[in-house]
Amino acid sequence: MPRVAWLTDIHLNFLKGQAVYAYFDQILASGADAVLVGGDIGESHDVAFYLTELAEAVQRPIYFVLGNHDFYRGSIRTVRAAAATLSNTQPLLQWLPAAPGTGVVTLSPTPGPPESATALVGHDGWGDGRLGDYQRSEILLNDYFLIEELFELDKPDRLALLHQLGDEAAAHFRKVVPLALETHEHVIVLTHVPPFREACWHEGRISDDNWLPHMACRAVGDELRHIMLAHPHRRMTVLCGHTHSPGEASILPNLTVLTGAAVYGQPTIQRVLEIA
Repeated sequence: MPRVAWLTDIHLNFLKGQAVYAYFDQILASGADAVLVGGDIGESHDVAFYLTELAEAVQRPIYFVLGNHDFYRGSIRTVRAAAATLSNTQPLLQWLPAAPGTGVVTLSPTPGPPESATALVGHDGWGDGRLGDYQRSEILLNDYFLIEELFELDKPDRLALLHQLGDEAAAHFRKVVPLALETHEHVIVLTHVPPFREACWHEGRISDDNWLPHMACRAVGDELRHIMLAHPHRRMTVLCGHTHSPGEASILPNLTVLTGAAVYGQPTIQRVLEIA
């Protein structure tokens, strides 16, 4: 039975010296057959470097999405283009929004009955301003100062762009998840931003209306809920991060969300999942 290691919010740029490679040794020692990375790997100038070094160290397939920190001191456009190029040139690395073919990765071993298999799909996601109270929120994330597309936008223009980024993620899942469910009993969704209020954990509680607009992606959540209501005999597990606090939320009987914990300078393996 294959095993996949799930990482998120690893912020490798906060590690010094050989600590990065010691962490890579931990991942290799987990015995996982593949690695899922849920974003916030580094910053714009070093994301490709860290992913390449990780692939070299573990020699396992690595499926990843990007987090907001991965665009810091750069642009969404250029970092995503670099991630797509990396996927095309490094056989062990795959940025999931650009996965070839249908965008669906089969994790289960083959041969095997496809109707009982597990698929993987993913997209970066984004806090889309639709949960909580964006208009009254006083939160100003570093995103709004360190990412080119968001820099110097006023509040209404920023909200319009957040909506656009959330809708882009939702459209991706609208396209790929039904395809995955046609031939797989279980779908793992890898994303950075929690797609539901119930999964937006912070220190043991759900984020409040001041933080929720920046920390959750309602567009993706609405899409995933709609799809799984239409597929009651299929299962979905969403893996997300962004909030740095752990939690589990049961959104529907067949839709569960796991949110990963994180501490700067102390990257961990969230879980090693057994894939049927």
